[in-house]
Amino acid sequence: MRIINEQVQKTERVVCNGCGRDMEVENGILMEGCFHSDWMFGYFSRKDREKHNFDLCEDCYDKMVAQFKIAPEIVVVTELL
Repeated sequence: MRIINEQVQKTERVVCNGCGRDMEVENGILMEGCFHSDWMFGYFSRKDREKHNFDLCEDCYDKMVAQFKIAPEIVVVTELL
């Protein structure tokens, strides 16, 4: 969950939706790994037209994907733009 200061468009706080821990934010910049999801469910879904947003710290992300029957595909990116 992200809390943004609308006046200056700066991230003030990021809270893990999994464990509730405040993640480290300095000068509006998230200073640790975070999985952010911003997903709109579409037609033929039980959640049609619902938009879900959440943030997970790396520990909670690791716990979530450890439950998957098929592991996520991981690609190491060597050049960041």
